[in-house]
Amino acid sequence: MKHIVYTCFLAILFLTSCKTNSRTLITNANKDITYWGRVDTTATDSTDLHWSGTSIKLNFEGSDIEALLQDEKGENYYNILVDNDSTKLLRLDTTKRYYTLARNLKKGKHTVELFKRTEWDKGKTSFFGFKLNKKGKILPKDTPKTRKIEFYGNSITAGYAVEDYTGNDRPDSTYTNNYLSYAAITARHFNAEYRAICKSGIGITVSWFPIIMPELYNRLNPNNKNSLWDFSLYQPDIVVVNLFQNDSWIVNMPKNEEFKHRFGNKKPEDDFFVTAYQNFITSLRKEYPNAKIICALGAMNATKEDSKWMSFISKAATKLADKNVYTHFMPYKNTPGHPSIKEQEDMAKSLITFIDKNIDW
Repeated sequence: MKHIVYTCFLAILFLTSCKTNSRTLITNANKDITYWGRVDTTATDSTDLHWSGTSIKLNFEGSDIEALLQDEKGENYYNILVDNDSTKLLRLDTTKRYYTLARNLKKGKHTVELFKRTEWDKGKTSFFGFKLNKKGKILPKDTPKTRKIEFYGNSITAGYAVEDYTGNDRPDSTYTNNYLSYAAITARHFNAEYRAICKSGIGITVSWFPIIMPELYNRLNPNNKNSLWDFSLYQPDIVVVNLFQNDSWIVNMPKNEEFKHRFGNKKPEDDFFVTAYQNFITSLRKEYPNAKIICALGAMNATKEDSKWMSFISKAATKLADKNVYTHFMPYKNTPGHPSIKEQEDMAKSLITFIDKNIDW
């Protein structure tokens, strides 16, 4: 009899311990966590984030919340948004550990979101779950947003050096913030689900490194050519392509290694670029048969008044003969370096105005 009582006591103690843990630990696979962007769920116990603008969101009640994270290189930065207010910058290290996201919150309902500021060349981040205080509880996720928008772009879309107030375009990932890019601003304006497939230095025909957007656009893990994204999982209403800025520079640098890699010894004729752009938009159209596609450019010197790169895009769009393909060129900012916060905001205003005027979604 004593043995039975003792066994029951241990069972109650064990169940109490599990109940305590179940109230505080939320695994990455929990159905009430909202993920935005191309997140990688192929690992057994984590959700991996690569792309700029990918995010993790949870609705909850409780005073404190932590996230169990591990960064591949320790070079990624995140915005922590508590109750939809970006209040804290989080830099991760390579140790798997808990990071405090919020503490001493008032009683009631709250939201927390981790938004990836940095680019995929800074390595992946593995997310394992959240931990709430003992009295905390998970709340249902928000209803899905009715609008969806996706961007394909380079450093401008990535928000490269947007927070480098010296104007020196410093490459430290501290200064890159996709949340402040025209792309993310536009998505928030329309309350649209947001995705960005971007990389600083990338082009359609040539980049500053050995990969171009037509070779990258369909990847889940951007570092793995065999890791392919399932386009059926996300069908955007609007797709914005803002590319050709890097092509416009490198095409005039015959000694550049990537020029030699892509073009050999001779600069291509103009029709080459028109066809390449047309082919890329055709590839997107195959994946997104119903999307409105905006062929954009701006706001660096590829949109100067005498630039021919806008005409390449216009000619490609004309050849496509697709009533749901549009062109929009954001005004040349006429300042050195990458767009500042104010210039990103100006770009967003330009794009928002264009969408409001031309697209019913």
